[in-house]
Amino acid sequence: MRRVRWLGTGVAAAASVLLLSAVFSGPARAESLFTDTFDDGNADGWTRNGGAWSIVTDGTPAYQQSSTSTNARALAGSGSWTDYTVQARVKPVTFGNATRSAGVAARAQSSSQYYTLVLTGGGAAQLQRVSGGTATALATTAVGGGAGTWRTLALSVRGSTLTGFVDGAQVLQATDSAFASGRIGLVTAYTNAIFDAVAVDTAAPGPGPSPSSPTPTTPPPPGGCAVTGAATGFAAGTTGGAGGPTVQVDTAAELLQSIATPGPLTVCVVGTITLPAGMYDVTSDKSIVGVGATAGITGGGFNIGLPASNVTTPPANAVRNVIIQNLTFTNAGDDSINVQMFSHHVWIDHNDLSRGYDGLIDIKRGSSLITVSWNRTHHHTKNMLLGHDDDNGAQDTGRLKVTYHHNWFDATPQRNPRVRFGEPVHVYNNYYFYNTDTGVACQNNAGCMVEGNYFENVEEPVTNTYAGPSGRCVARNNVFVGESGAPDCSGTVQEPSTYYSYTLDDPNQVKSIVTAGAGVGRL
Repeated sequence: MRRVRWLGTGVAAAASVLLLSAVFSGPARAESLFTDTFDDGNADGWTRNGGAWSIVTDGTPAYQQSSTSTNARALAGSGSWTDYTVQARVKPVTFGNATRSAGVAARAQSSSQYYTLVLTGGGAAQLQRVSGGTATALATTAVGGGAGTWRTLALSVRGSTLTGFVDGAQVLQATDSAFASGRIGLVTAYTNAIFDAVAVDTAAPGPGPSPSSPTPTTPPPPGGCAVTGAATGFAAGTTGGAGGPTVQVDTAAELLQSIATPGPLTVCVVGTITLPAGMYDVTSDKSIVGVGATAGITGGGFNIGLPASNVTTPPANAVRNVIIQNLTFTNAGDDSINVQMFSHHVWIDHNDLSRGYDGLIDIKRGSSLITVSWNRTHHHTKNMLLGHDDDNGAQDTGRLKVTYHHNWFDATPQRNPRVRFGEPVHVYNNYYFYNTDTGVACQNNAGCMVEGNYFENVEEPVTNTYAGPSGRCVARNNVFVGESGAPDCSGTVQEPSTYYSYTLDDPNQVKSIVTAGAGVGRL
């Protein structure tokens, strides 16, 4: 999203692409007042007081206050703004102690008079009134997290009501009438922090369903919403949210609340939902299904797994039994879909993925029993990674068992997939088109069975000597046309049929089969 200066009241929301319009279910004609993503490499329009502010790169350009020896503020916008919501991504880098903080400000009269929503070093979110430079806590709640983690904060000021949101969920509310209008701000109290994706809107947050008990959709959403078909390959038996309620979502707040809800749940996504850049956790026993051919996620991505660590024993609470089907993923700020930390029984099916920042579908850190099927990937370079690092054998050896079938790798240059450690990794009946670097790269003692695929103008279709330690691969019954090279394979690989039964389509028909059936709206 391109940076724009503050627009002033009276400018319609249609004038800019705004994250807040998706995070909160506000009025249909909400007004956009301000956005700044710092993508232009400067912080023009911000007035700074205290601290050491600079533009840095943290995945994308962002605004950092690096001093830990003082309070610091950067203010922007108009002193005449009254009722609005200010949102930003915030990553505290160094807190120092439990009372230090970083967050967003609203109705700033000056650099010492404003309301603020902050994250503290003690793992809390706090609404504050700052007057004469002294902070008074109006409401506090535990939200966890800590230094080094991106969080999305939103502070809504409407009349005398102050409402705080963290990662799309309402966590705090208070009343105070000290300040009726003022600018927005980014604030730190003796804390090094990074800020990004600042947006201001007049939209009022909607209440949404309770996080503990999503409202079932009755009747079913237009176009229907249910998982179609059943997983084959290593994810066979995955049921997702079957047996639980069904919810329909069309805002970011509803989506994030639903995927974080414990227990079986089918989440029906209607239309395109914009998420702030980042990865959002999906809990066990979820089906996330797009309704029709126009449902999708843009801006953010899904993380299926516990936080990354170096443990080598699968935890009892590893994420499991997740289905993602019939969704278009675009412009993710990190991965579109990431599976990690021993997650298992995951089925990723009939999606369209493009233009992400990092991987489109990455699977790593001991995850296993996964099927990636009937997806179309395009307009992206680093496509799919299986096993993230050459030094991660302790977690990955004996795991990373993944099936890739009937996917359309449409001019994605590399990582189609790139594999480490997993065996067997079964790659069959996929259509590869104009992959200018590699198709399947099987490295670091991985064992890849590559069969029944159609390679068209693929420079290096299959290799186990691409980069780093070599793997093992068997290439059989594939079709190579146009300017495709020859497979570069050696070694033996476990037979996938040892684990499950499958039937190969005629590889000469795979191009027509896959182009007719892969992607969204083709269930």
